[in-house]
Amino acid sequence: MKKFAFILGVIFTTFHINAQKNEKKEVAKDTVKTEVINVTTSYTPTVADAFKIKKSPIIRLSEKSQKKKLKYTISFAPVASTFVPKSGVVKGIDLGVKERLFNNYIAAGYGNYSTPFAEIFLHRNTRFDTEYGLYAKYISSENGVRDALLSSSYRNLNLGAYYMKEERYFDWKIGFDVECNAYNWYGLPARPFNQAIINAIDPAQKFNYFELNGQLAFKDAYIENANTTLYLFTDHLKSREIYFSLASALELPLTGIGRNFNPLNINTSLQYLDGEFARNYNGSAKETYRFFNFKINPVYRFEVEKLNIKLGTKLYAAFDLENSLTDFFAYPDVEISYPVVSGLVHLYLGAGGDLEMNNYKNFTDTNPFVSPTLFITQTNQQYNIFGGINGKFSSNVTYGIRGSYTSEEDKALFVRNNSKTDGTTIVSNVTLLGYEYGNSFNVFYDDIKTLSIYAELEVPVSSKLTIGMNGQVNSYSLTNQQQAWNLPDIETALYGKYKKDKWYAGADLFFVGTRKDVVYSSIFPSTITGIQNLDSYLDLNLNGGYHFNDMLSAYIKFNNVLNTNYQRYANFNVQGFQVLAGIAYKFGF
Repeated sequence: MKKFAFILGVIFTTFHINAQKNEKKEVAKDTVKTEVINVTTSYTPTVADAFKIKKSPIIRLSEKSQKKKLKYTISFAPVASTFVPKSGVVKGIDLGVKERLFNNYIAAGYGNYSTPFAEIFLHRNTRFDTEYGLYAKYISSENGVRDALLSSSYRNLNLGAYYMKEERYFDWKIGFDVECNAYNWYGLPARPFNQAIINAIDPAQKFNYFELNGQLAFKDAYIENANTTLYLFTDHLKSREIYFSLASALELPLTGIGRNFNPLNINTSLQYLDGEFARNYNGSAKETYRFFNFKINPVYRFEVEKLNIKLGTKLYAAFDLENSLTDFFAYPDVEISYPVVSGLVHLYLGAGGDLEMNNYKNFTDTNPFVSPTLFITQTNQQYNIFGGINGKFSSNVTYGIRGSYTSEEDKALFVRNNSKTDGTTIVSNVTLLGYEYGNSFNVFYDDIKTLSIYAELEVPVSSKLTIGMNGQVNSYSLTNQQQAWNLPDIETALYGKYKKDKWYAGADLFFVGTRKDVVYSSIFPSTITGIQNLDSYLDLNLNGGYHFNDMLSAYIKFNNVLNTNYQRYANFNVQGFQVLAGIAYKFGF
């Protein structure tokens, strides 16, 4: 017991000594003093106060931590099912055999009445954004008019070439055209002509036409395009005509007025015409004419609901330089259209007008038998009010109906010239020219109001056959003349096109109603005492061909199949039945 008490005393003494030693260690003094902090502004942290990591950390995984590539396969197991899908039929559009297209072709043929024909077109694109081409066409015929006392042969030659280049900000094109045409005034009046007078007639007339033209098409500019034309037109009897025109199309944005405004289109043009004839029909003096016109045509288009509206006007300053006259004209240029039934019925109406610069070249294109003695002036189309509907009866059948009422001052009419001989008497010391035997035409002018109705219809019967028709009926109200000379009251056309595999065919049937020309009381000079009625006529033309391959084909054309000896103009009968056959070859460089 004593021994146990001794051991407890030793242990207690040891703990007491250690406790005394721990009390002797120094304790850290608190140096923080109590202070008063006055906050005048709240703390607003900025990005600069944040700790930024200047480098993206790179994590490197140990080989044991790399992703393992998964390799798996799909095991197919049959599933019991009673469903059997129904096989379908693939449907599509029969597009036929795709035709290869070529940029060049040459064609040649020959027909009755000694009619050779040739045509060629060459075209080339280069890798330097340039393009150029050449065109030529020739056709002639010898004396194919039945019972003509004079030569009725003709010859037409057309040549043309162009060069076009694409630049960074615009494209430009220059070209020239040449026409050399020969005709004969073979339409003698229905009266006896003795052989001596017939032998003295030289009915030949030749026209020569030389044109230079240029075009500019701008990219991302206010001026969209500009074009110019300069031509010289002459004939066999020393007539001359020079024409120059410069036209441009501008598109001006109107977003400065309002962001919803469409651009304003402005079309401008300059026209200059200078011509002369060696003599008038009296033979007393020259016929000369000079005109200069300036036109500006602003147009604004916009849409309200479904109405498409065009608002514009044509303003002209017209100068008759030969007679020192100046006139100013203003014409409406408005149109409103509305889709009554989208894609099926489209309704439109509008009003327009224009100033037409008549010229010798256009008159000869319409009637090559005019005499080189014309008085030429301009036609003022005061207004042209029109309206109509067009659209589709179905997805393929298209139609159109249009009516118009036009008022024109100085509208040109072709009228037969009076003969300077009775056909049997030769006037001594007087030499008549080839057009002075009542076998040529003059131009009369009158103020005319015209009511016209035009209709058209086209029906694709199948993918291989298409037929169509159109017709126009006219009613004329004249001021001074007795009749609307040589203008038909009705014109219609029926056409069809057929193509199957390598065969193709076409047909055109034209009907022209009666026309009227003048009858004179006696030889020149004399007054108009009667009217000559020109019968209506039908003209049926057929054509067809066969493609041996994509490059070579043969063709044949039949004109005036009904072999009618109708008169296109008074005393000018046409050729009878005509046939022309040949081959055509298409190729590329």
